[in-house]
Amino acid sequence: MLMRLWIVDTNVVVSGLIGRDPESPTAKILNDMIAGEMVFLLSPMLLAEYRAVLLRPGIAMRHGLSEPEIDQILIELTANAKWSEPKDDDQHQAPDRGDRHLWALLCSHPEAILLTGDRLLLENPRPGSQIKLPADYKSPQLIKHLLNQAPKKYKSKTLQTQAD
Repeated sequence: MLMRLWIVDTNVVVSGLIGRDPESPTAKILNDMIAGEMVFLLSPMLLAEYRAVLLRPGIAMRHGLSEPEIDQILIELTANAKWSEPKDDDQHQAPDRGDRHLWALLCSHPEAILLTGDRLLLENPRPGSQIKLPADYKSPQLIKHLLNQAPKKYKSKTLQTQAD
């Protein structure tokens, strides 16, 4: 199985936690992060942003979790993440200053794909980096692109022998 390296923007984590559809792309992403089914990067700044946003009063009211419960989720995410302490990206500026930590991760890990619902980031990607919508996570089109080849159909030898 092809394992990609992901960076998950805060808006995806928040949406996955407050969304009502457990089959939504953001819920699947958050579940895969917590279950250790996804290889993703986490930095001190991104973790701090997750916590700060999840504890905002309006968002806390929507997810209904206490501060200790949020901290437990963040502990699980941290335990399953690939930890990174990237240096600032001196070559390219993020379109929003608050997203500089994402550009730093993309600069330090050019193989990573940023998952975000932020249109500003999607429309102004870091040069040489991949930025995708949550709906593109695990999509056949993304996997085909990553493999750079058309999916192949395989026949078992048993079927070939019976057909001959």
